[in-house]
Amino acid sequence: MRIVIAGAGEVGTHLAKLLSREDMEISLLDEAPERLGDLSANYDLLTKVGNPTSIHDLQDIGVKDCDLFISVTPYETENMTACLIANSLGAKRTLARIDNYEYLLPENKKFFENMGLNHLIYPEVLAANEIEASLRTNWMRYHLQLGQGALELCVVKVRKSAKIIGQSFASGTYNHGKYRIVAIKRDQNTIIPRGADTVEENDLVYCVLNKENMEFMREELGKSKREINNVIFFGGDRITRKAATELTNEMNIKIIEKDRDLCNLLSEKVPNALIINADGSDMEILKEEGIQDADAFVAVTNSSEANIFACLAAKRFGVRKTIADVENLDYIPMAEGLDIGTVLNKKTIAASYIYQMLLDASVRGVHNLTSADAEIVEFVAKEDSPITRRIVKDLNLPSEANIAGIVRAGEGILVNGDTQIIANDLVVVFCKSHVIRHLERFFK
Repeated sequence: MRIVIAGAGEVGTHLAKLLSREDMEISLLDEAPERLGDLSANYDLLTKVGNPTSIHDLQDIGVKDCDLFISVTPYETENMTACLIANSLGAKRTLARIDNYEYLLPENKKFFENMGLNHLIYPEVLAANEIEASLRTNWMRYHLQLGQGALELCVVKVRKSAKIIGQSFASGTYNHGKYRIVAIKRDQNTIIPRGADTVEENDLVYCVLNKENMEFMREELGKSKREINNVIFFGGDRITRKAATELTNEMNIKIIEKDRDLCNLLSEKVPNALIINADGSDMEILKEEGIQDADAFVAVTNSSEANIFACLAAKRFGVRKTIADVENLDYIPMAEGLDIGTVLNKKTIAASYIYQMLLDASVRGVHNLTSADAEIVEFVAKEDSPITRRIVKDLNLPSEANIAGIVRAGEGILVNGDTQIIANDLVVVFCKSHVIRHLERFFK
């Protein structure tokens, strides 16, 4: 497969690096030579200095022969124009990064496809959706519905009150069939648990279960329910606007933003929120605005450092739920080590969304898990595919993969070693990112 990416910013560069590990021909185009740097020397991809909206430059990089053209520059108009030109030059499919939510509405999909824009992605909206989900399921670090809601993925920090601490998987402790721990994140290591492994205090555990067993799992992991009524957002960018708009009917929202013009915009876009024109990194300001009474604190400024430190400050004031947008990938392990709560990264969210488009037709969905450098992948088992020929324990799956559950005729079922997968099952697999391609052959 041949892919051309226009825009060597954070999303484009991260995506190019991710795809360069695959058996694909990747070309990266940008106007600024300094953004391209020595990428071609360190990764298996071609870089070219050029304008994404130049017909000559697009022809020169070979757009007419590409299977997918992706434009993810910071400018919506440039991205859409580049995709229209690429489509006219022969690109089989196009994808543009946008910043207008109206374009994503279902009734507009056909309109854009007729123009030659096959896919649109709005990373800030994807991040806002994760914030909303995290605040609604606040005793978890992360929550995701799988198989259209038939199964749930819950990521939970294990505290010392958890009943399962020190219990090995070979002990029978987890044979209740009510939830399945598919992975453990300990320090900076992601563990696919085997018989001798145990769950320890401060582990992040990745559990798959049916919704009706949520309370059982919560009690076993020593987590208590708590209502979130008062939320403070630090930073008023697009992520905040989208998340706050959706949450104002459920929670009291306060947004602290130091840019006066942005505050005026927020007053129009999120009329039910209280907008404070101030510097949210100032501890005195946070105290004045009642940080000590907040149930949750969300830091989404354009500075990863400011977001991390603001969440640490909120923790010091007693805020139990904190969420930070950490766009510097190098800072993510540090942020998790500091126990600041939920960590978001638009690049990985967007890259996961795009990556999903490039996989085999047997893949129904891919969900990137930033904290674990891993994915939850939903495969569809085909008639007589290798995955259906043996029970799970005899499949010889990669060691960095774990089948979590299946959805059969709309019913979510947790698997064990004796489970037999059959044709048309939706199979939910937890795996390290680089294993996905290897897993595809089990479903062909």
